[in-house]
Amino acid sequence: MVRDGIYYGLALVIVAALVAWLTGLPGLAAIPLLLAAFFLWFFRDPERRIPAVQGAIVSPADGKVTSISEVQENAERQTRISIFLSVFDVHVNRSPVSGVIEEVRYKKGKFGNAMGAESAEQNEQNIVTVRADAGRVVFKQIAGLLARRIVFTKKVGDVIERGERVGLIKFGSRTDVIFPATAEMKVHVGDRVKGGSTVLAVAQPVPVTPRLRDVAEVR
Repeated sequence: MVRDGIYYGLALVIVAALVAWLTGLPGLAAIPLLLAAFFLWFFRDPERRIPAVQGAIVSPADGKVTSISEVQENAERQTRISIFLSVFDVHVNRSPVSGVIEEVRYKKGKFGNAMGAESAEQNEQNIVTVRADAGRVVFKQIAGLLARRIVFTKKVGDVIERGERVGLIKFGSRTDVIFPATAEMKVHVGDRVKGGSTVLAVAQPVPVTPRLRDVAEVR
């Protein structure tokens, strides 16, 4: 379980005790106790079996694939997969690939409907670029109507593994993954995916650049 769930849950248990003590009506404590149970459940963090398939790009989050489209990134054809997380999904985020973090950029923005196409550009988001064997892979943590905090625990230069926990988006939200268009797709719009374990696509490895090798050796 993510520590946030313990904090929220404990705080609400204390509130429940105070409500019962101050009002003399134990039944009123049911509401904060139910909320405490919800937060403990919401911040669950189950273990996942990480695929060992070479070139695999895994889902960064639990949720539903809402869009698969072709985009242009740095004048190159890329595929973008969008995944919507409802309040009922696990909200722990995982790295889609193994590699070195080249850039982390936080972008202020709106808190619109995360299922809308415009949310990819307009909503508040954290954009992470990873140099991997499969090429450059970008994944975005995008806020939604209910999401008000995006957590990312890594930094530029960190070496991360496929399926490794890297952060959290609190409440409803969206994640996007952008990778080379030559990768072989393994999912379709409407599919349910699990963070760290569902293979979204398989990309052919590319030669490791000196930059990736140098960064990895320095660490």
